[in-house]
Amino acid sequence: MKTMNWKKEALAYFYLIFGSLVFAVGDILFVNPYILAPGGTYGLSNVLNTVWPWKVSLYAICMDIPLLIIGTWILGPKFGLKTIISTFLIFGFTYLIETFIGYNPIIHNGLFENVANPSPEWLLVPHSETTYFIPDYFLNTLVSGGIYGLAIGLIFKSGATSGGSDIISMILHKYTKISLGTLVMIVDSIITLTTLIAEPQLRLPVYSILVIFIEGKIIDLVVDGFNDNKTAFIVTDKAEEVRHFIVKDLNRGGTCLFGKGLYKGVDRMMIYVTLTRPELVKLQTALKDIDPDAFFNVVSSAEIMGKGFKSFTE
Repeated sequence: MKTMNWKKEALAYFYLIFGSLVFAVGDILFVNPYILAPGGTYGLSNVLNTVWPWKVSLYAICMDIPLLIIGTWILGPKFGLKTIISTFLIFGFTYLIETFIGYNPIIHNGLFENVANPSPEWLLVPHSETTYFIPDYFLNTLVSGGIYGLAIGLIFKSGATSGGSDIISMILHKYTKISLGTLVMIVDSIITLTTLIAEPQLRLPVYSILVIFIEGKIIDLVVDGFNDNKTAFIVTDKAEEVRHFIVKDLNRGGTCLFGKGLYKGVDRMMIYVTLTRPELVKLQTALKDIDPDAFFNVVSSAEIMGKGFKSFTE
């Protein structure tokens, strides 16, 4: 039986708890005051909270629990304990922040109370009748995307999934066969458009989409790190010399593939190898001397697992 690695499991739960807390902070203190809805049940909850004042956390949990039940019924028990824990942790942290701190924005260009004639460009602090702030939409969007990305990236690293509105996409994927990525974009885009219900300003869905874009980039960074690995395909008449350089000088392995040239029909060998960027530069320099006529194709690798790179157990 496989024994549990308690250190890794403890670290996973730290990611889960801290990521859930960061998400709640980002949603209540950065996203909500600007009436943004960057997808998910919490994005929709922010809009509902603006139109019909009720706690964001209560709106979200009223959607998350049925979605988890329906998703389990239709898709099977694929969400896991950590996803359920994350759902309730985010709910709890969000409830505490909006109850004891409120919806006061962190980023603004001025906060004013009891103003007789506020400017049309000012925003009223959610659920306040006297406090206005001068918004800085762009800076708040950048920070919101970063916070959301860090939070969800940590939750993903813990082994949990985001759940929420993604379950809708997974269900639609099962019956429509449209790609899951496309469906997630469609569902989240529809949610961003609900901001127009709260405030008919085109910049709100635009900034919400920008939050989603930044969030996605930060999630990749948190989950994969500064991945700079490259995969090279080399077609050369001096395959043995290239192979020797890769194995002896770069201390890397690879795979030799045998095929036939499309143009002349000549039997050729292609070397397939994955390298770090510094190793790639060394190989490129060596190829200039070994075989200047070699065909050298390089592609970026999103994730590499195996000997010499990230272990599968990670």
